[in-house]
Amino acid sequence: MEMFIQTLVSGILIGGIYALIGIGMTLIMGVMKIINLAHGQLMMVAMYITFVCHQYLGLDPYFALFIAMPCLFVLGAAIQKYLLNPLLKVDSILPENQVLMTVGIGMVLTEVMRFIFHSDYRSIETGYSSTAFYLGGISFNLPMFVAFGIALLLTLGLFLFLLKTDVGKSVRATAQNMDAAMILGINAHWITILTYGLGSALVAAAGTLLLPIYYLFPDIGGPFTLKAFVITMLGGMGSTVGAIVGGVVLGVAESLGATYIAMSLKDAVAMVIFLLVLIFLPGGLKKLTKV
Repeated sequence: MEMFIQTLVSGILIGGIYALIGIGMTLIMGVMKIINLAHGQLMMVAMYITFVCHQYLGLDPYFALFIAMPCLFVLGAAIQKYLLNPLLKVDSILPENQVLMTVGIGMVLTEVMRFIFHSDYRSIETGYSSTAFYLGGISFNLPMFVAFGIALLLTLGLFLFLLKTDVGKSVRATAQNMDAAMILGINAHWITILTYGLGSALVAAAGTLLLPIYYLFPDIGGPFTLKAFVITMLGGMGSTVGAIVGGVVLGVAESLGATYIAMSLKDAVAMVIFLLVLIFLPGGLKKLTKV
């Protein structure tokens, strides 16, 4: 039983960071109605920014949040303004041309980072990287626990922004019906830029929080784009609360798979659960969350 609880705790902690990744993709999907297939690559860029801040500036990885998040917000806003929004004005046989553009953006980001940093595996070593504390015999990895707490605070901040501010309400209105929002005087063009920037900043935060407990190389973005997509589909497309639930479900599934089956098969176990959810809950967990 103690092993099961330990596995569950580890899954929930990593699931909190996964939820942050999923919320970023869900936010973009809700407003723009496209799947951002450069999501993981944006996270990878933030991880390299964090690595540079730590390696060359001596900055603690968690303080690097104050650099990585604004940088990725600007990068995401620029991508939306100069690369994605212009596609809305172009007639195309493929209505999914924005999605195809995000694939290209992801490839470019990967190769730029490979050109600068090469394909070497990198990691960050801190004084607390292997630190843990115990509660009732259950071990809590300190970096994962701190990362979970920061992810929780960022998620609460996002909800307060969306629910309590005029700009946040404009984002929600645009996500529900862009045409109606424009009729009401909301600048939908600006909202899409803001939303992509926010989604990029959130996934940047997740990348920064993961780096002290993860490894880094240019192709790491692809697997995390897949994770973000799985989380979004599990939670229900466009559901922020569903993204939180989906992230925790994915984290727990991976943890259980690694403990009771094999470490190498943890991703496969998560994919099986993903398929089962889609079979029995085609709309994901959105039907349960209602948000």
